[in-house]
Amino acid sequence: MSAIAQETFSLDTWQLDSINQFNRRLEQNSAQEILAWAIEQFGAGFSIGSAFGASGMALIDMAMRINPDVDIFYIDTDYFFPETVALIDRAQRHYNRPFRRVTSDMSVAEQERAHGPNLYRSNPDQCCSIRKVVPMGKALHGSAAWVSALRRDQSPTRAGTPILRWNDKYNVVKIAPLVKWTEADVWAYIHTHDVPYNELHERNYPSIGCWPCTQSVQPGDDLRAGRWVGLDKLECGLHLS
Repeated sequence: MSAIAQETFSLDTWQLDSINQFNRRLEQNSAQEILAWAIEQFGAGFSIGSAFGASGMALIDMAMRINPDVDIFYIDTDYFFPETVALIDRAQRHYNRPFRRVTSDMSVAEQERAHGPNLYRSNPDQCCSIRKVVPMGKALHGSAAWVSALRRDQSPTRAGTPILRWNDKYNVVKIAPLVKWTEADVWAYIHTHDVPYNELHERNYPSIGCWPCTQSVQPGDDLRAGRWVGLDKLECGLHLS
């Protein structure tokens, strides 16, 4: 592994301008090197959050090759595509271990009684908050580092994503080891290592979220063009500080 900063991290560290120095150093390292460093650096406080997209599956596989016992969690919104549910089951069998399932404290039925039916249409931001953003706080309780599969090529809103940053919303270091990868890099890794993936990717779904808010895209479209089609909404809120 090439040299990576060995400083011990704290909230104070991440509030200083030196965060830019850490990122400049890490920009020189591969995704595997960044991930191995983070696993060693944060130990039991290291957590991978996944929505089981292609990038997420590559990240899970990469992490498992470094440490098979790393914490891997997902937020079950109760609006998963059947194909996503099938992938989770297949991946858990493939890696011979469970992933930590986190849910909203409010069931879909309770949400509909409180806010009316189809909140994902009438107020998608509130639906995302109830089913994703708030549960993420529960998922990251006790964690020091939140590792995600964000990439800069996924959308304009992610083009400036740093490898490391302090996340004020959840009070964790947020790490994106795959940030420099392209879609082609992801699929090369998946095919090389025989990583399980969602069959919806073969039906023009490059980005897969909840079924009410995800559509297939046309060739050449932005990778996230199928999310919240027709709405002035680009992100669920998890990755917005």
